[in-house]
Amino acid sequence: MSEEVRKSQTQALQESLVTFLMEIIGAPDDEEIARNAAQVVRELDVRMAAEQAQRV
Repeated sequence: MSEEVRKSQTQALQESLVTFLMEIIGAPDDEEIARNAAQVVRELDVRMAAEQAQRV
């Protein structure tokens, strides 16, 4: 996978996270939104850790 594709995918995850955070603010008791947001956080965490490891 090219560096450009990885950056694009990371950016898409970041934008998705922002969208979920806005949804959580609007519906703080919605468990499905919270689960989906948590999944995005986990995926973003893995991706960013991998990117950091490549820089070292």
